[in-house]
Amino acid sequence: MDVLANGMVPGQDPRWIGPLLLLALVAAEAGLGALRGRPAYDLGESLATAVIMLGQRLLALLTAPLVLGLFFLAARGRPLGTIDMGPAGLLFVGVEFCYYWHHRAMHRFRLLWATHGVHHSSTRLNLLAAFRLGWGGQLTGGFLFYLPLVLIGFPPLAVLAMLAANLFYQIFLHMSWMPRLGPLEGVLNTPRHHHVHHAANAICLDRNFGGVTILFDRLFGTFQAVPDEPLRYGVAAGTPTRNPFRVALGGWIDLGRRLLAARSLKGGLDALFGRP
Repeated sequence: MDVLANGMVPGQDPRWIGPLLLLALVAAEAGLGALRGRPAYDLGESLATAVIMLGQRLLALLTAPLVLGLFFLAARGRPLGTIDMGPAGLLFVGVEFCYYWHHRAMHRFRLLWATHGVHHSSTRLNLLAAFRLGWGGQLTGGFLFYLPLVLIGFPPLAVLAMLAANLFYQIFLHMSWMPRLGPLEGVLNTPRHHHVHHAANAICLDRNFGGVTILFDRLFGTFQAVPDEPLRYGVAAGTPTRNPFRVALGGWIDLGRRLLAARSLKGGLDALFGRP
């Protein structure tokens, strides 16, 4: 109805550019995979990802006002005033640093892994897998990792825009093709580095947490190059499933069971903040 009311077809409405471009890239990736004899997509898994993606976007829209409100509230109470947006490079480094620790925490604490584990559940890495994101991640407090940037003076919308740009770059890290990028791999996070991050091989677990760069992984000792063994994907301790609701809710169900089984405050804290 909206398309008819505006007198536009999908190809003319600019809001369709992103989805159509994604579909074109997915089709190209699937075609190249078929030509190489290495299928990049599994139909059942891809359909499950589509359902998970729709649910995640709906919940993200519902919780966005909460995140925005807290960011602007923090901006009103910051003690250092506002930082001039001239040094955009400083904001880039700040967001990259905060993202590194946020991402690392998602692998360390069960409360954050309840949603982040969804992103690691795909057994094939491809562009569509970049959108396999957990439901309700905003409610687990991940945005708190970026509040310090607002408190020291960066405008809230600038922080969120830089984070969005960081995440947009990461879409292309999920493509099934792992090109060698030479010296750039010493600085940038690349598909090769991110394939290692998603791999369930023992040597690859909890490695390569960076967003756009790989510098903080090298600095803090979490970098891992592609090992001399075939990479396999999916959650290391999980059983693959094509049921989107089991994938999206499995982490929350496990967390709830652990909380119900806890018999003390220590047990409850371990259920929330123990290792996944």
